[in-house]
Amino acid sequence: MNSEDMKQRTKAFAVGAIRFCRTLPATVEGKVIAGQLIRSSSSIGANYRAACRARSRREFAAKIGIVLEEADESVFWFELAAESGVAKIEAISPLLREASELVAIVAATQLTLEGKVANR
Repeated sequence: MNSEDMKQRTKAFAVGAIRFCRTLPATVEGKVIAGQLIRSSSSIGANYRAACRARSRREFAAKIGIVLEEADESVFWFELAAESGVAKIEAISPLLREASELVAIVAATQLTLEGKVANR
C-alpha cells in the first residue's frame, strides 16, 4: 500500500467513524464515546498526513507513533461501545476490524522504521 492509498484509507475510516457516531444515543456515555471516537479516528488520518510531510526519518517515526496510539485508542472506544451496550456489535464490527487492521499496518511500519533509525 502506498502513502496515497493509506491517506485515503485513513480518511475513509474517519468518515465511517463519524457516521457511526451519529447513530449513538444522546446519553452521557453515548456522547462521551462519540466525542472520543471522532477525535481519535480523525487523528489517525491527520497525523498520517503529517508523517508524510516529515522532514526526517526520525520525525516520520515519531509521527507514526502518534498514528499508532490513535488507531489503538479507536479500537478501545469501539470495544467499549460494544461491551457497554451503547451500540450493537453488528454496527461496530466493520469499523473495529478496520481500526485493528490500521493498528497492524502502522505497528509494522513503526517496527521497520525503528530498525532503520537504529541502524543510522
